[in-house]
Amino acid sequence: MCRDPEIDAVFVGTPNQLHVPVALEAVRNGKHVLVTKPLADREEAAAELVQTAEAAGVVNMMSLNHRFSESSLYLQAQARAGVFGEIYYARARSVRRNGIPAWNLGFIQEGGGAFRDMGVHMLDNSWAIMGRPKPVSVSGVCGAKFGPFGRGYSDPTPEETWRQYAADDYAGGLIRFENGAALQVESFWASNQPPEIQIEIFGDKAGAQAFPPIIYSTEDGVEKDLAVRLSTRGEKAWENVAAHFIECVLDGAPCQSPLRDGLKVQQMLEAMLRSGALKREVAIEDKY
Repeated sequence: MCRDPEIDAVFVGTPNQLHVPVALEAVRNGKHVLVTKPLADREEAAAELVQTAEAAGVVNMMSLNHRFSESSLYLQAQARAGVFGEIYYARARSVRRNGIPAWNLGFIQEGGGAFRDMGVHMLDNSWAIMGRPKPVSVSGVCGAKFGPFGRGYSDPTPEETWRQYAADDYAGGLIRFENGAALQVESFWASNQPPEIQIEIFGDKAGAQAFPPIIYSTEDGVEKDLAVRLSTRGEKAWENVAAHFIECVLDGAPCQSPLRDGLKVQQMLEAMLRSGALKREVAIEDKY
């Protein structure tokens, strides 16, 4: 397929462990690529793909439906317009009660896990709204309290499957940025808590939540909450992703979600998992 001259672009929607091999084959054959999250199952592989895609001169884009959701695009625009002032802190969390996916073993094997599945959305979305500041360090925790014991799955899962569990089912911590801001992010595939998904933005002029979008401010001593009505169609975000990719390929529009963004997010999420494993804060090197 990647050698077919009739094909201009390839969407890579495989398990994490296969994103890089498939995308590399595509870009080496001059195909534009749209890669689902996360960019890879490890940082070094993500870096190889980014460098190869950029050298090939093809459109290379991350497929991130949360970043391209109506609420996120709205909050990103408000941030660029200065509505929030200085964004100095953000919180993001995605919590499931019994939501471990095992219909594809890639989810629960090494290179998978909750943080690479759900956490990447919360991390990327928040980071985009914050203006994509440069990360410098991460202090995190991670582990698996449900999956390896046959608990917390979204569907009945046989022992022969859950015995293969080799990833995190929760991770969370604090990411520090060069500009002094910080992002607290949490992701749980399974927990003894009600399901929740939320992003909260803290700015010195205004703050916000993402789901549903509400902007909070205080003017002349009066507290104001601005609830924003946007499209609630879940497929709208996917339409936005596809439309932007096509615009980049056909019209040469600047890509708003290049693979290099995916590499930076990969660095942050891998640092979170590494920090949890080492039980200490870890630095993020600017080596790419």
